[in-house]
Amino acid sequence: MISLRSIGPDETSLVSATGDGAEAVTIRGYFDDLLRKGSTTLDWCMLAERDGTPVGSAALSAFPGGETPASIVLIEAPWHDPALAAEVVAAVSGRARDLGAGELTYAIDTPRSAPRFMSHPAEREAAFLAAGFGLLRDGMRWRWTAEKAVPVPDDRLVFRTLPEIGRESYVDILAATMEGSADSELAAMTDAGGLRGAGEKIFDLMMGFDHAAEWYEIGFDQAGDPVGVSMPARNATMAVIGHVGVTPAHRRKGYATAIVARGTAILAAAGEKTIVGDCDSSNTGIIKAFTANGYDNFVNRREFGLTFS
Repeated sequence: MISLRSIGPDETSLVSATGDGAEAVTIRGYFDDLLRKGSTTLDWCMLAERDGTPVGSAALSAFPGGETPASIVLIEAPWHDPALAAEVVAAVSGRARDLGAGELTYAIDTPRSAPRFMSHPAEREAAFLAAGFGLLRDGMRWRWTAEKAVPVPDDRLVFRTLPEIGRESYVDILAATMEGSADSELAAMTDAGGLRGAGEKIFDLMMGFDHAAEWYEIGFDQAGDPVGVSMPARNATMAVIGHVGVTPAHRRKGYATAIVARGTAILAAAGEKTIVGDCDSSNTGIIKAFTANGYDNFVNRREFGLTFS
């Protein structure tokens, strides 16, 4: 039987003690930053024990200031013992549910990379699947750095900001971009809540990111038709191309490239030196958009999710 207890103020190193040397310093810095920004709390960080013996640790997280956890951001378990590892994952998930989470996610990055330096990816995946999680996205992560040129704007598009357009019209267009999406996670949202429901969910999610209101825009073509949505932002740890969407009638015309370029330029002008974006490994349009704008595929990310009834 696994028991969990929250850590005390003098035990934070027990949650971020994986890795060695420079890796350990990076993981600890990442964890301390999450605490400082309010993305996690001591109550959301826990040690797992079985019969009084430590068998794992975990930290839950949310957007800064969020009242309920939304993801497992750090977790260690005896990955060499599949049954015990799955038991630790299930116990941590149960704690998240008890804290009010309606959904919980976890992402596994390969190859081993900063800031989490995750070991045993295959064993981690097996433990999460055994604990009831499902695969949300088999994805790729892309990174632009300031050593690269800032992308040139596409003069086919005229951008108008969220304050100009207003919430309802903005969500209408955002929802329209969901139709036939090649992104598996967005397609699942649409299946569950329809186009409008998916648009509302993405909008509300992106409003939780750190952003300036004028960063969120709609690109219109020269005829005044809405082409796509650009939502660059910052999450708890980095600047991101938070959401890119193109309406069905305007796909396969290079507009995704233009929208990624726009978001990159906005974040670069705000002083960001590193910008990250995610996409499905099968989404060729967005892959081309990131590649054309100087992004490198620096890591692959498999995202898992669990919904509590």
